[in-house]
Amino acid sequence: MRYLGALRIWLLLPVLVPVLGLVPAPACGQDTFKIAYIDPLSGGGASIGEVGLKTFQFLAEEINAKGGVLGKKLEIVGYDNKINPQESLVQIQKALDAGIRIVTQGNGSSVAAAISDFAAKYNERNPGKEFIYLNYAAVDPVLTNDKCSYWHFRWDANSDIKMAALTDHMKTRPNIKKLYLINQDYSFGQSVRAEGRKMLGAKRPDIQIVGDELHPLLKITDFAPYVAKIKASGADSVITGNWGQDFALLLKAAADAGLQVDWYTYYAAGTGGPTAIKQSGVNHRVFQVSEGLANIPHKASEDFEKALRAKYDFGLFYPRAVNEIRMLVAAINEAKSFDVPKIAAKLEAMKFDVFNGGEGFMRKEDHQFFQPLYISSFGERGDKEPFDEEKTGWGWRIVTKLDAANTVLPTTCKMDRPS
Repeated sequence: MRYLGALRIWLLLPVLVPVLGLVPAPACGQDTFKIAYIDPLSGGGASIGEVGLKTFQFLAEEINAKGGVLGKKLEIVGYDNKINPQESLVQIQKALDAGIRIVTQGNGSSVAAAISDFAAKYNERNPGKEFIYLNYAAVDPVLTNDKCSYWHFRWDANSDIKMAALTDHMKTRPNIKKLYLINQDYSFGQSVRAEGRKMLGAKRPDIQIVGDELHPLLKITDFAPYVAKIKASGADSVITGNWGQDFALLLKAAADAGLQVDWYTYYAAGTGGPTAIKQSGVNHRVFQVSEGLANIPHKASEDFEKALRAKYDFGLFYPRAVNEIRMLVAAINEAKSFDVPKIAAKLEAMKFDVFNGGEGFMRKEDHQFFQPLYISSFGERGDKEPFDEEKTGWGWRIVTKLDAANTVLPTTCKMDRPS
């Protein structure tokens, strides 16, 4: 009889559990707040994607050590998009199905455009289930101009802002006589190419463009033929927006060919870049525009660098990622809610003390973040430059700094806001 009684209770459980409110907790967990990290974790972009994932996870650990977000632990969940727009949307749908409502991505701009467009359409069709897209590295200007979206926020300076800063520096360098442009053949690389020509044409019309090359994204394994063209052109300087293996392999080929030119770059600090620069022997002849670097005399960011490097075998590539996560947490705390529309409303026009010091602000009109920018060079370190990169003994050195107010460019964004 005891057996039959227990059996009856067991058979009734599917009915009793919902009635009693004892349903199992959802997969996302009531004590966890999750962010989906959508970036390449395999293939040619994996070296960049893995560093990004670990950086965001390190930031989550920092937040959790301080009590989390509204009492919940922050968790970063990685999704491999294979740097493909269609695959990215598949992975985002998986994240949404898992209950995740915050998405971050950075590589590259074609993926970013697909995500931003998808967010606008999805959120319009699914009121009450909106998600927000936090962009930490995709810099095509169109994303905060003609294709701006209320649900998209960008923390990296767009490529026009960076090119304006880079060419302001280049116009002061009389040694630049002949210039070669080499870029990846997609929206970002095309933008670097076009704006480089346009801005230098206005600021230094005396500079001769002796080459202008586009190549497939993350598919070239040997840049020797491209370097041979640069060498034959007689160029003394190169502009490139190449990132990831496309920069590291380009500089490796330059080292093999003994090419000695000045390089003006966006992402030379990425994985493999510092090693290739050292092999090329171009001491303080590679310049990068960025929102921060390790060797800035600022105690809070220096302490963060030390802690990150103690855990992982790399430094901070993305000061903007720190700004992104800390601003998101501040927005949630101010809103006292995980509700996406409330978070978005708090992020708009938010001012924030940025990672490397100084004030940044999110422009409400287009959701572009503005922050101090630095031109730095890579080479032998001085006494006040404590951090090297990739065990080369060389490190980044500040050449010049621009305050956030001096980086502002106009926007053509006409944003559709939710009613």
